[in-house]
Amino acid sequence: MPATFEVSGLLSFTIAILVYFLGAGLNEIITPLKRWNIPEAVTGGIIAALATLFAYKVLGLAVTFDLNARDMLLLYFFTGIGLNARVSDLATGGKPLVILLLLTVVYLVLQNVVAVGGAAVLGLPYGVGPLLGSVSLVGGHGTTIAWAPLIAQRFNLPNALEIGIASATLGLVIASLVGGPVAGLLISRFNLRGTGDDAPMVGLPDTPAEPEGGSVNYKNILVTILALNIVIIIAYALEGVVEKTGLKLPMFVVCMLVAIVITNILPKVAPRLPWPARTPALALVSDLSLKIFLAMSLMSMQLWTLGGLGPALGTVLALQTLVAVAYILFVVFPAMGRTYQAAVLAAGFTGISLGATPTAIANMTAVTRTHGPAPIAFIILPLVSAFFIDIANALAIGFMLR
Repeated sequence: MPATFEVSGLLSFTIAILVYFLGAGLNEIITPLKRWNIPEAVTGGIIAALATLFAYKVLGLAVTFDLNARDMLLLYFFTGIGLNARVSDLATGGKPLVILLLLTVVYLVLQNVVAVGGAAVLGLPYGVGPLLGSVSLVGGHGTTIAWAPLIAQRFNLPNALEIGIASATLGLVIASLVGGPVAGLLISRFNLRGTGDDAPMVGLPDTPAEPEGGSVNYKNILVTILALNIVIIIAYALEGVVEKTGLKLPMFVVCMLVAIVITNILPKVAPRLPWPARTPALALVSDLSLKIFLAMSLMSMQLWTLGGLGPALGTVLALQTLVAVAYILFVVFPAMGRTYQAAVLAAGFTGISLGATPTAIANMTAVTRTHGPAPIAFIILPLVSAFFIDIANALAIGFMLR
């Protein structure tokens, strides 16, 4: 039995920063990584995960990380998305939101058909099918952990959790690597570009010039962090109220919704009050939060859980990847209008279909930093992937467990 070494919270956070710089350096050296819009945190995170795999296999040491800081960074990021949301954007995004939701629901069904069919062809136990479908891929690690005990009991599958976690982990890696190249292909093929009229939702251009909207200094950074903290505190206070409605929402979704409400009311009630919406300071804080969150998520992957499942897992997930890419290229992109926003959403849809919401946002961020802002995409995709689709997925999983 390998020994366990737990890395403390501060050290985990510090390592995540180093992992990001490792990825940024590799992206500069290996030109295709940058050309394919692979996020720096993904490059470094995968290298770090391979290092922990080496420690496990060769040194007999299972490295685990304290991820409390990661969870706070996730709240910062999605609260920032909410602060940037304008009612006019939401009104404009109404139709695309509905279309994207319908496309995602259809894909959810398709993904489960592929998973159950693939498992049947390969002769795997019936209960493995859902675990290689929307339970682990659309649902991610959280949904897998929640449903695995029920699947194990229903189908007498004692290693259900390990199979689901392995599928979710590998799906996260694939989603991180596929999103950028898919969007890059569409942008190049259809000669698409951002308008440049909108301030960036996340991140700032990699140029020495002063960003549009003013400089970043200690004062507006502190104002931004203060606003984020206040919104998060309010969201925590309202968590109990939300639960009483019967809705089980992740805290980052509650934070985003509270931020949307406040950012569309407070500036009108108190116009002289400094507010960070659509400012370079908020874009910077959001970008930092996402980069370190993603670095921590990927470097903490326990890749050794993928072992022992044989080629069946790889075969089904390879098929899932092919189906996802084909669906994005030939269904999602045309249905969303073949525009630049549609190409950015195509990058994000890989996160919905194979990885997780933060992965989807990281993919979109890498694309928009190169080709220009796409604010509608950053509003509608989190609402679909982190809220509406969870309800549809729960219904689909319940149906498969009958």
